[in-house]
Formats: sequence, structure tokens, C-alpha cells
Amino acid sequence: MSHEQQTRIQAHIQAHRLVAGGLLPLLHAIQDDIGYVPEAIYPDISSALALSVAEVHGVVSFYHHFRTHPVGKHILQICRAESCQAMGSEKLEAELKSRLGVDYHQTTQDGQLTLLPVYCLGNCGCSPAVMLDDEVHGRMSSEKVSELIDEVCHG
Repeated sequence: MSHEQQTRIQAHIQAHRLVAGGLLPLLHAIQDDIGYVPEAIYPDISSALALSVAEVHGVVSFYHHFRTHPVGKHILQICRAESCQAMGSEKLEAELKSRLGVDYHQTTQDGQLTLLPVYCLGNCGCSPAVMLDDEVHGRMSSEKVSELIDEVCHG
């Protein structure tokens, strides 16, 4: 974590320290800003919000949305909920893991893409679904996802 990131995180902590129920909005602000919530800042958060470090860790680890490590420039999430599995997401994830050379929670060698599982994108009628950055895409195949990746990473 860079000095600049630490400074920005401290600004977020100060902005949320007096907000009732401010932990989740604070965690979102930090992750939206630097891409993840570093475990090293849990003590600062706990002190500012009068929580224990264990409580902060518990919230971060409970919600799959929060990441504790840096991610790639783009994030690809593959839905693993029942509807998507029934429509072929397991095959899709296997093909994409092989193509990208990464497993879940890993980033491609070029730093462009991090692959993450997600447990429902709310797009069940268009399974299998993926989310690339902040955009949900339905009725996906390995070829369609590869085209999306090429467009954002190399386009």
C-alpha cells in the first residue's frame, strides 16, 4: 500500500468516523477508491469507529464483495448460483480459468484482469451471467466472454 493510498484511506476514515453504522459505507469507500480493503488498516478503522479489530475483520470476511488484496485493472465475476450452474457456468468458468491461466481470486500475469466468483448477479433469466467491471452480461459463452475481455483489456 502506497503512502498516497494510506492518505486517501485516512481521509475516508475521518469522513465516516462519526457516521452511525458507518463501517459498511467506509469499507465500500475504501474499496471503491483503491480497489481493496487492506488488512493493515483494520486497527485504524476499529479505533475510529470504536469497534474491535475482530469486528472489522468479521464484516470484511463475511461479505464476499470485499477484497483484502490488490486486484487487476478489470474484474471479471462469474456467477456460481444454481440457475447459472444449470445453464453451464461450470464449463464456462473452467474454460476461462484455462484461457486466462488463473484461478478464482487471482490476477492475470499482465495485471489486466482478476477473476472472482459471485453468488448471484440477479440475472437468472439470462444464465449463465458474468459481470465485467460494473456491467452484467447474460447468456454468456466462453467465446462471448473472451470477446468482452479483449475489448476492455486490449481494445
